[in-house]
Amino acid sequence: MATLDSQFRNGHRERLRQKFLDNKLAEYEKLELMLGYVVPRRDMRPLAHAMLEHFGSLSNILTARYDDLIEFPGIGRNVAIFIKLIHDIILTGYRNELIERPIFHSDKELRNYCMWMLASKNVEEFHVFYMDDDLRLLQDQVHSVGTVDCSSIYTREIVKRALELNATNVLLVHNHPNDIGNFSTPDMAATEELYNALQPLGINVRDHLLVTKNKVSSAKDLTLFHF
Repeated sequence: MATLDSQFRNGHRERLRQKFLDNKLAEYEKLELMLGYVVPRRDMRPLAHAMLEHFGSLSNILTARYDDLIEFPGIGRNVAIFIKLIHDIILTGYRNELIERPIFHSDKELRNYCMWMLASKNVEEFHVFYMDDDLRLLQDQVHSVGTVDCSSIYTREIVKRALELNATNVLLVHNHPNDIGNFSTPDMAATEELYNALQPLGINVRDHLLVTKNKVSSAKDLTLFHF
């Protein structure tokens, strides 16, 4: 019986591989195939279905925190690390594009990067993208990590880092874990404070992006601030 089970698993996974090559995999099958490379001797279909039901989507699984993954029944340390490795590879790919080309060359790539980085966070993070004259990314710095509904902004530290990097442009990015898609009054007050501090030094604030679970909003596009 064990031999038959093993033969079935091997045959099933080979069928999944071929379906992947034919671009015919369902979302749960993609997850099942991925998990099978970490746990080769176990039927991963039940776990794949359970994870999708709990986390909601494959992208939510990939962007989930390590601690949330490892707490889920059936996900061990190796599986959690494998998932976060894939997430990190995706982020690295987007980041490399932002380094090699002007950061606003592809609005879609920029927003995808922000979504993959922040959409699943359960606390606010405030990031500063420091850029050169050609608007290429010098550094994406996590400026502060806060609570579910706020994060601190230290203008002096941002000015200092911009000068250290010889940055001439910055992009502000933060998330709302509570999924409120509107910039708050403190959000815009912080933007104005940073603008007023950086502008006299020849450093431009290009935009402020707000990330929620399903979208990225631009203060510039919403004409909430004169950039």
